[in-house]
Amino acid sequence: MAATILVVEDEPAIQELVACNLELAGHRALRAESAEQAMSMVRDELPDLIVLDWMLPGINGVEFARRLRSDKRTQAVPLIMLTARAEEQDKLVGLETGADDYITKPFSPRELNARVKALLRRRSPQATDDVIEIAGLRLDPGSHRVTGNGAPLQLGPTEFRLLHFFMTHAERVYSRVQLLDHVWGDHVFVEERTVDVHIRRLRKALEPSDHDGLVQTVRSSGYRFSTG
Repeated sequence: MAATILVVEDEPAIQELVACNLELAGHRALRAESAEQAMSMVRDELPDLIVLDWMLPGINGVEFARRLRSDKRTQAVPLIMLTARAEEQDKLVGLETGADDYITKPFSPRELNARVKALLRRRSPQATDDVIEIAGLRLDPGSHRVTGNGAPLQLGPTEFRLLHFFMTHAERVYSRVQLLDHVWGDHVFVEERTVDVHIRRLRKALEPSDHDGLVQTVRSSGYRFSTG
């Protein structure tokens, strides 16, 4: 499943190199030349991951990372710092600021893609193409197929995204607002009861294989996906 990745880099050649390689890997790359431009883009759409250059004009990458981590809405967005600074102390500053990973220039696009894949798997598993199987329920993001005990199940696109998120975050309770943010996107404004409608559709789609009971209602809290 393609991830939306924001590349914040003021050098056009490097920005193009990073963005093009991410797109070749199947991701959707957004481009920003400054922290100010990136902030505006993040307000409109929350990316799945940010690749951030340290040395930016105006607000530098470290300060931008601090602002991301101090905001509840953006504090969990995975962040890779990209910089020519190779000293250990510089790396520590970047990591202590909130970066999840650190790549020094020059770098190989292959290494960057590997780091992106590893970080998405760890921090945003719903943005990967990894096949997931729980209690006989199997979801393949690459082929967009779901099977229950080996038999195909028919899910609509929203129910598929909802199930994918649930299966990659099993046994955790999510409120309706949190599900709207994670599955629909925090830039999409729909009513909370929309979640209930799609939960009912998802349960109905899982009934043929008796997996509907895995989607549990937690009173006064939201919903949880059980592992069985």
